[in-house]
Amino acid sequence: MPQIIEWPSPTGEDVVWTHPSEDITWGAQLIVHEMENAVFFRDGKVYDVFGPGRHMLTTLNLPLLTGVLSKLAGFPNTPFKATVIFVSSKEFNGKYGARAQTTELAPLLVHGGYWFKIKDPELFITEVVGRQDAYTTSSVNEFIRGFINERIIDDLSKYTLVSVFTQLDETSTTVKTHISEALERFGIQLVDLRFEGIDTTPDYRERLFWLRSGTMVPATEVLRMETVKTAAKELGKSPGAALGAGMMLIPPMFQTGAAPAAVMIICPKCQATTLATSKFCPNCGAEIAKPPPGPEVKTCENCKQVVPPTAKFCPNCGSKI
Repeated sequence: MPQIIEWPSPTGEDVVWTHPSEDITWGAQLIVHEMENAVFFRDGKVYDVFGPGRHMLTTLNLPLLTGVLSKLAGFPNTPFKATVIFVSSKEFNGKYGARAQTTELAPLLVHGGYWFKIKDPELFITEVVGRQDAYTTSSVNEFIRGFINERIIDDLSKYTLVSVFTQLDETSTTVKTHISEALERFGIQLVDLRFEGIDTTPDYRERLFWLRSGTMVPATEVLRMETVKTAAKELGKSPGAALGAGMMLIPPMFQTGAAPAAVMIICPKCQATTLATSKFCPNCGAEIAKPPPGPEVKTCENCKQVVPPTAKFCPNCGSKI
């Protein structure tokens, strides 16, 4: 009875399967089902590939492997050694999840799903199964998921925090295109890739809140304002802080643009930034005590804006102090 080489009972989750025996006899029956390919692999190289059907293994339908085996003693009357790897051409899906960062080093947590199929079984066996030693479905899935994670991390590092969140459709399309082109080198077709969730840390979420509200500061000022906020928090700890524990004026000199600069203060309870005219913190609701009158707080007589103690001219209207 001839030897039967067949992928027994593949499931919808199986990408590859390796025949357990490498000893192949001439005249063996190779059975390849629909949506499958059988690849003969030997010494790290792919030889002959068979599509769906029943094939009797002879020197005629194994031309590439025969060329190698013909140099061996006993050919063609003895069994030969080769690894038969079955590859499914069905569509598969998986999940990815990665920790990335933007151009300003803002942390990102991103996850989603991807769909793929093996487009070129010969290239896939050579580049993934052979070079990556991925002979099982689990190892193939692990390789693809890891590869996608690495590319997402690399691609997102080229975007700002604002563009990732405000232009997510455009960003995800670009990332998908880059990953699709890269996977083609492994004989894999990326059918689809979706961003199902993306998040950052609370600190950077607060920056995004300022950007989306657009009421207190322009988008280009957010990062600089956060730097001033940190500095003000430290200055507020010093004995000479004019406005009391934890609260500090952010001078207009820190702000740019043609429009009049709004004077900002730091909430003494939650350290959120708000307008100096606020009576309550918009972040935590705490009452904001007004600064005591004193020589260190100066006001422009023309526009009534608070100015730095050493100012000779008002930075808001230009009037002489």
